[in-house]
Amino acid sequence: MPASASASFPKLMIDLHTHTDRSDGTASPAQLVGDAMAMGLEALGITDHDTLDGYDTAAPLATEAGLELVCGIELSTRPDPPPDGSRPPSVHLLGYFLQAPAAPQFREWIRGHQESRRERNRKLIAKLNSLGVDISLEEVQALGKHLTGRPHFAKVLLRKGYVKTNQEAFDRYLADNASASVERDEPELVEGVRRIRDGGGLPSLAHPVRLPVRDRASLEALLGTLIDNGLQGIEVYHSEHSPEDTALYKELAAQFQLIETGGSDYHGDNKPSIRLGTGKGGNLHLHYSLLENMRRGVAEMTAR
Repeated sequence: MPASASASFPKLMIDLHTHTDRSDGTASPAQLVGDAMAMGLEALGITDHDTLDGYDTAAPLATEAGLELVCGIELSTRPDPPPDGSRPPSVHLLGYFLQAPAAPQFREWIRGHQESRRERNRKLIAKLNSLGVDISLEEVQALGKHLTGRPHFAKVLLRKGYVKTNQEAFDRYLADNASASVERDEPELVEGVRRIRDGGGLPSLAHPVRLPVRDRASLEALLGTLIDNGLQGIEVYHSEHSPEDTALYKELAAQFQLIETGGSDYHGDNKPSIRLGTGKGGNLHLHYSLLENMRRGVAEMTAR
């Protein structure tokens, strides 16, 4: 996008939920910084899955370009199993490090957390092979490069003709209840909240529209438990949120005195319907005041 295109976007616009090719996005950190500058973003948050590598790589480039870069991460966690013992779906947490860099102990924990992803990938290859799917870990890692995940498996399955779409790859092989499903050793949801807080970050519940519980009473109960363990924010604004969803999460943020966060959840070509800064079909336009409110909220909570 040419630099002149920035004039067509609202001033002081930000995007605080994006992914690079250091996790499951397709844009390099340098490309993402360049795209953010081209469209006139005032601040960009990089929130790669289970890694800070994208932010670390982009930080000096953003400084040179004059772009405010926010250090973030998106953690994959699991809530406690229900009474029937079934495996609950993953719940994602955003962590924003607004006052100081992520603490060394948090970075060390993240490196160990990444090993569980690599072990899952090895088991997933073995299970796919047992089902007659002829792919290798090397093929998948060639796409994943820095942090290989299920979207990269889906691309190889599509390329080799085992499925016709990425969605079919998940439905048939990769989703939690699919034929090649492999359980990943993910941290418990409450532990994830505590790890972000102890690491100096603001923990925020990511895209609540994806939670397995949707009714208000269940959401209130979940939020109460998480707040007791250190949750500070909720992602009110997201590309997948309808106006009704946004209104509900905004009400819950006010009710529980949670900090509002938001962003597009940009993944580049892996989620082509979601655009940097503007979300899905232009449904997202976040003002810089959101980031100011996040910083103010963290400062106030810290002072209590």
